[in-house]
Amino acid sequence: MALKIYNTATRQIEEFKTNQPGVVKMYTCGPTVYHFAHIGNLRTYIMEDILEKSLTYLGYRVDRVMNITDVGHLSSDADTGEDKMLKGAKRENKTVMQIAEFYTNAFKKDCERLNIKWPETVVPATSCIDEYINLVQTLLDKGYGYIAGGNVYFDVSKLDEYYSLTNHKAEDMNVGVRDSVEADSNKKNQNDFVLWFTKSKFEDQELKWDSPWGIGYPGWHIECSGISLKYLGEYLDIHCGGVDNIFPHHTNEVAQSESYLGHKWCNYWFHTQHLNTELGKMSKSDGEFTTVDKLIEHGYSPLAYRMYCLQSHYRNPLVFSYERLDGAQSAYNKLVKKVQNLTAGANEQLNDQQIKVHQEKFANALSNDINTSLALTCVYDVLKDDELNSASKIYLIKDFDSVLGLGLFAETKKENNDQLVEYINQKIAERLNAKKEKDYALADSIRNELLEKGIVLKDTPNGTEFEIK
Repeated sequence: MALKIYNTATRQIEEFKTNQPGVVKMYTCGPTVYHFAHIGNLRTYIMEDILEKSLTYLGYRVDRVMNITDVGHLSSDADTGEDKMLKGAKRENKTVMQIAEFYTNAFKKDCERLNIKWPETVVPATSCIDEYINLVQTLLDKGYGYIAGGNVYFDVSKLDEYYSLTNHKAEDMNVGVRDSVEADSNKKNQNDFVLWFTKSKFEDQELKWDSPWGIGYPGWHIECSGISLKYLGEYLDIHCGGVDNIFPHHTNEVAQSESYLGHKWCNYWFHTQHLNTELGKMSKSDGEFTTVDKLIEHGYSPLAYRMYCLQSHYRNPLVFSYERLDGAQSAYNKLVKKVQNLTAGANEQLNDQQIKVHQEKFANALSNDINTSLALTCVYDVLKDDELNSASKIYLIKDFDSVLGLGLFAETKKENNDQLVEYINQKIAERLNAKKEKDYALADSIRNELLEKGIVLKDTPNGTEFEIK
């Protein structure tokens, strides 16, 4: 079944074709590990996980590489401001490498709790310095780079189609730029970007390396090109990221990679839209942001958040609120309960013909630009199908959940369950105290708060018990 997918580079849905039959070379822009990932960041990784699992389900072998940015990403994507890793180190009075290790592990833990598959190849940016130096030197030799103020820059004026690489107009491209764009007097053109920083940018920089242009460190954009070329070769099938990566990050990746190679580099670009709050895009720069830990502290399953994301198409902005998450949590709890109540008889035979019908519908949903909402509907269709026996329903739902990753038979991991129970017991204690203080309004509001999350309290002679619906 042919996968059709939206390609940011052409702004249209296209039939997906690989450079090598049956094999997908996929690159994912990984996190800058200076702080915890917020759930807006994680929406992108959830959808990239769904993409990889969809490709596998549809019969491809996926070779996926993800970077870990532990140097070179400044507070503005336009090569200005402070290095984010140094910022994190100062915030916590640790070394940059301590910060990188801690937040890489925290990100990996978040992925585990959200059933996001960890890519087979995960590469810290600091491990490929020689590759970046070779890339930069080649770009200089070919006339695409220049040295100014001690730094090495890419000269975008050398490209006739710098902006059209992602089919945007110049005035549209700045929409994706995070944080302010400051002027750099060393640049020949406003959108020239740094390939290698030297003395102008590392007054307090902890990580720096020798290079032909002086001691310094790589620019953020060159890192993804270097890692991708090293581990996936000269021809990339699909590159993933959030929409805020389109410009300047991915535009610059295309510019430097294709200038280095002398041919087209990547065929498809897959971008996930923002997770917004009612005040706008969720961002670490705002100070307050929601993490997986905070979701658990508030009594939500991380997999309910995953389901919340799957209910919307990846190309649509998604507005987050705890009220909306209440609905997803309740729906998730009910779905898990229905699935786990399925009991197959010992002698039940699989309904092969009906199974194929449902699998085709599911594959069609995935092939239709990764339509996760429709894919979720396929699960409910299986549960409602009276022509399927329980054994067949169990088989199909396990099959579908290999892509959806909702843990419908395992539910959440033990750690998540323990934290949820701790939260519920805390709320029961608060309610009991409110009743002792004769604050019945507060007691009722606590009961209602839990009920919205699918948690039903029952007052018994032996105390308050709970049931998760």
